[in-house]
Amino acid sequence: KTNPAALVRLPKLHDKEIIRLDIDEVAMLLDEVEQGENLTDRQKAYHDRTKVRDLALLTLLLGTGIRVSECVGLDIHDVDFKNGGIHIHRKGGKEVTVYFGAEVEDALNDYLAERQQIDPEPGSENALFLSMQRKRMNVRSVENLVKKYAKIVTPLKKITPHKLRSTYG
Repeated sequence: KTNPAALVRLPKLHDKEIIRLDIDEVAMLLDEVEQGENLTDRQKAYHDRTKVRDLALLTLLLGTGIRVSECVGLDIHDVDFKNGGIHIHRKGGKEVTVYFGAEVEDALNDYLAERQQIDPEPGSENALFLSMQRKRMNVRSVENLVKKYAKIVTPLKKITPHKLRSTYG
């Protein structure tokens, strides 16, 4: 007479497949950032000046799964190498510590050594990631950076910074 199974809610089915990078695509992406062999001549001119920053940024996004807004909002004092974590400000004002691995730590150490040489613009003194104008990077520039390298590695997949978050997940 009664069917208790009818009261149980079914799990939500996703219509579209989640786009993410494979393990080998992640390795190719980070190699491309490091070497920059397939970039155009114009991109190569900037690549020498930005490759350490770009590698640190992408390694951090892939190694922690943080949002782009959280990444560009990081300050230098938010990185805690002693405990291997970063202190981020989440959506809704929450503050949490996200831990990272050795690969992320190495990339951040390399970048911070280079970052010490840069004299930032007023207002961006504490910013972790600086643009070519020596100001805090914004979300759009990180999106363009990810798109630039991802287009070379996987031209068929439309990779955005949020897809790097999906890859981490």
